Amino acid sequence: MDHTHTPREADAAVKTAYARPDVTVFFDKRTSSAQYVVADPATGKCAIIDPVLDFDEKSGNTSTEHADRLLAFIREKDLELEWILDTHPHADHFSAASYLKEKTGRPTAIGEKVVEVQKLWKAIYNWPDFKADGSQWDRLFADGDTFAIGSLPAKVMFSPGHTLASITYVIGDAAFVHDTLFMPDSGTARCDFPGGSAERLWTSIQDILSLPDETRTFVGHDYQPDGREPRFESTVAEQKATNSHISKCRTQAEFVAMREARDQTLPMPKLILHALQVNINAGQLPAPEANGKRYLKFPINALEGASWG
Repeated sequence: MDHTHTPREADAAVKTAYARPDVTVFFDKRTSSAQYVVADPATGKCAIIDPVLDFDEKSGNTSTEHADRLLAFIREKDLELEWILDTHPHADHFSAASYLKEKTGRPTAIGEKVVEVQKLWKAIYNWPDFKADGSQWDRLFADGDTFAIGSLPAKVMFSPGHTLASITYVIGDAAFVHDTLFMPDSGTARCDFPGGSAERLWTSIQDILSLPDETRTFVGHDYQPDGREPRFESTVAEQKATNSHISKCRTQAEFVAMREARDQTLPMPKLILHALQVNINAGQLPAPEANGKRYLKFPINALEGASWG
């Protein structure tokens, strides 16, 4: 087989190999969530990944503090926002995608399998009129889709397991692996949400670990084991060698047994029933009712068998 490349193909390969985005993380301590601004140093174009809309479940109040911080950073660095990206419909915080689109006019995107999550939670919330077609986002990415942030090449990997719709964004030498792998000392993500699967997560992780060893991996959460400072970045090589779950589980069967046993001990995230109704709607809050107030719908006994925390 001929493995020679045309000059254009060779140039593209070199461009990809040396494409190194500037990655800035913004940590939300309340939900232990990592938000990212990913910038192309050559053009000043950037994307936001997994932005948080602040929500206090005790008072019911929302705030745009974290989202505004992202926008302020982009202004300070004289960057130009091109994309507002989510990796999946989050269960532990509200997405600020809708707010950021309103403020900037830039397009929102998520994985195309979000429609499966929408259908699942549409039934849980008993929303017969909800449009479970993904039309709330500007673009739905399929596995293998490519796009660009300035001159940075970006590719989408379908990474289900934690949710039905999870995707990984590979942008230059950086992979945003959301809730698949955590930092090596924290292992892997849970799979016991509706539609989750430890078998599928194992496969998704193997796909991520097949990326070049030097690929930088950026996680969606860090829970600071033993009280250490938050950490968000490792490499594929480090994950393969030292991840506390993957380095010990050599087969899918071993991983599934470990993951499912661990998940049985974990209480649901405190915001799962609050957040999904917002996040399957691209971060849009419920419409105001006749009195001008917005209301969340909270199903009772919808997650039977879940551990109590």
